[in-house]
Amino acid sequence: MRKPQLNLLQLITALVVIISFINPTNIFAQSRGTVAGKVVTSKGEVADNVSIGLVGTSYGSSTNNAGEFSFKAPAGNYTLIISYVGVQPVEVPVTVNAGQTTAVPQITIKASLSQLNEVNVIANRANRFTRKISVDAAKIPLANLENAQSYSTVTSELLREQQVFNVEDAIRNANGIQKMWDATNRAGDGGGYFTLRGFVTQTRLRNGIAGLVTSGIDAVNIEKLEVIKGPSGTLFGSVVASYGGLINRVTKKPFETFAAEIGHSVGSYDLSRTTLDLNTPLGSNVAFRLNTAYNYEGSFQNYGKSRSFAAMPSLSIKANDKLSFLVEAELYYGRNAAKPFFFFYNTPAQMGITDVSQLNIDYKNAYSNDNVTSYARSSNYYAEAKYKFSDKITSQTVFSNTHSFSNGPSPYYYLITDETAVALDPSKPNLPGNNNYIFRNDQSTANSKFAATEIQENLNGDFNIGGMRHRFVVGLDFQRQNSRQIYYGNQYGIVPINDPTFDYGSFNKQLVDATVAANPLTNANTYPYIYRTNTYSAYASDVINLTETLIASLGVRVDSYQNKGSYLLDGTQSAKPFNQTGFSPKFGLIYQPVKDQVSLFANYQNGFSNPGLFTNASNESVIAKLQNANQAEAGVKLSLFDGKLSSTLSYYRIKVNNLLRSVAGLPYYAQVQDGTQVSKGFEAELIANPIPSVNIVGGFAYNDSKYTGGDASIIGYRPNTAGSPYLANFYASYRLPGSALKGLGLGLGGNYVSKNKIINSATEGTFSLPAYTILNSNLFYEKSKYRFGLAVNNLGNKKYYTGYTTINPQRLRQVVLSANYKF
Repeated sequence: MRKPQLNLLQLITALVVIISFINPTNIFAQSRGTVAGKVVTSKGEVADNVSIGLVGTSYGSSTNNAGEFSFKAPAGNYTLIISYVGVQPVEVPVTVNAGQTTAVPQITIKASLSQLNEVNVIANRANRFTRKISVDAAKIPLANLENAQSYSTVTSELLREQQVFNVEDAIRNANGIQKMWDATNRAGDGGGYFTLRGFVTQTRLRNGIAGLVTSGIDAVNIEKLEVIKGPSGTLFGSVVASYGGLINRVTKKPFETFAAEIGHSVGSYDLSRTTLDLNTPLGSNVAFRLNTAYNYEGSFQNYGKSRSFAAMPSLSIKANDKLSFLVEAELYYGRNAAKPFFFFYNTPAQMGITDVSQLNIDYKNAYSNDNVTSYARSSNYYAEAKYKFSDKITSQTVFSNTHSFSNGPSPYYYLITDETAVALDPSKPNLPGNNNYIFRNDQSTANSKFAATEIQENLNGDFNIGGMRHRFVVGLDFQRQNSRQIYYGNQYGIVPINDPTFDYGSFNKQLVDATVAANPLTNANTYPYIYRTNTYSAYASDVINLTETLIASLGVRVDSYQNKGSYLLDGTQSAKPFNQTGFSPKFGLIYQPVKDQVSLFANYQNGFSNPGLFTNASNESVIAKLQNANQAEAGVKLSLFDGKLSSTLSYYRIKVNNLLRSVAGLPYYAQVQDGTQVSKGFEAELIANPIPSVNIVGGFAYNDSKYTGGDASIIGYRPNTAGSPYLANFYASYRLPGSALKGLGLGLGGNYVSKNKIINSATEGTFSLPAYTILNSNLFYEKSKYRFGLAVNNLGNKKYYTGYTTINPQRLRQVVLSANYKF
């Protein structure tokens, strides 16, 4: 059967059809008037990006950079309200007259600008699973309909309702992204692995700047997650971004009144979790906030447990009306047993298999004792200074420092044929059938360290020049990476893959410690990643309102990458230093046939990376060319029915050149740089509030990714890192309307993931992880001071696997009960 194909012409045709059915006169023609006014702080500062609306409705807007707002609403008498955490709401009675503008007297809010980060959107509170404005996606405060790039947002309200405790699980609410690996807890690895638009990415960005984490990332300090789609080298460089996009976590910020919330959760597999969110003023214009969580959890398998502690203190200081500071830290500590990873020692073609059902893996067997654990810690320190030269120009100076450390074993298992088992261990019988054994291995880290420092200066402006509005950023960026990652491996023999009489728990701490002691670290048995790099960058981006409904954007980056060389364990240089310069442009265009409600957008985006040195077919060490990814994308963004329906539909095509590949017949370390990959697809996202008590989040993504250049054995094949071609996500929430049970609600959602080819070539064969659908549900009762929640994850107790090049069993059904209390 031929796979469905999408092209740009089909997409544009579909958009024209959609828009032709949207008659602005019919949709918005009601007896309406306009509400307009201005908002300032208690100190007379202009309050921009503040949400304001009418009580009991979804009508409202946000203030612009002059603190002004304007929106339409049906005629009638209302109360206009602004509310934010811990502060008495400001309420103003208004009367809306059809066909007229009601001028509201200037509204003063009892807070400073630093507190406005904690604004609760009352006007759009009904559609609580969306955010209108992003500061980090374009490094310019832009509404979604003004940004020519696609991105998805997962809000803290959604995470709270679903009782999601970590970023890896939270990502299931964003469309077009798929988890591949859980966090390995190894220094420098950067947390969990995902695939986005056909390319691997990680959670490497925090508040728009580098913030690597070794372990799984606790969601206790997450205000929202932004999944920014496509290559984004122009604004974010090559260090933290992937060709498919990047994940930015936006953290909670301090505010200037006292508030505290404590929570505790218990659940299946011995889950026990305690959280605290404490905020307090420390005198005039100074506020402190602490988010912290302790988490313990066992496993659905016979062995496995994890303990983690996260603490995120932050301090905001407003020196005066122009200068403010923000200091934050993320501290993670964990000790975890390894989750089983199954790799292929023999190829699927050699083993005569094509999917998991042909293997005899015991789904509930961890294959190693849970006292085989590794220790990991990560610390991120972040400091920001903002200076407001005028209402038109603002300076942001940011410093970020990241450290990660890991020490200990990380078991994994090779799938092998019986013939290989006998060759490796002649005592093993060649049993009837095949593939009866696994080869136990371990890749440990030995006091591995990874550090990254970033210093960034952004100058933001907002000017009207020649009748056109310019919103721009000019930035300088310096990034340093200092790596001393030490990997070493040991082998622990051939064992049966599924024998109820075998003691799999004998692969324990005592065995590992004895094996490590018998094999001291040397250059010969370690795999060191000891290097230092510096990257110096300059970039600029401008968003230009050519007319009220036509917006153009353009940007460029120059990147100077300096690799200081690589070294062995004893300090011997293993690779020489080298320098490279990269250039990354971007362009975007938006047309709004219905202003602030319908945006047609298109973009060209670029991403790049520095592969470094490689050994060519002549056994020479040479500097690899820059790899470049170029994306063309077009689509439509909608914000209809006063924000009740938000949607993005897009088609993209990404081409990557200069990929490195191995060469058959040469040593495994020899490579050539002639690979090409093309990834194209369609994405659709919907966030809706069809009636006041119902909220819906949904998404669909199709990705067609292929090698188009390189070895003949892979041309035309889907890369084994591209994930599943079809993804879908859905969540619906219902809250009882005003009644004796007000505050009671329930939700149901899930994810569909199609078949995932984790091995895929003409020579190795094709091996697929099966498609799956996972359902999750929750029930909650929430009042102003307390909240109770019950969640059931993997409602159908489905056995399913993730992985790329690997087979990773995932958690079965889990029931979680939570209670929170606010002071």
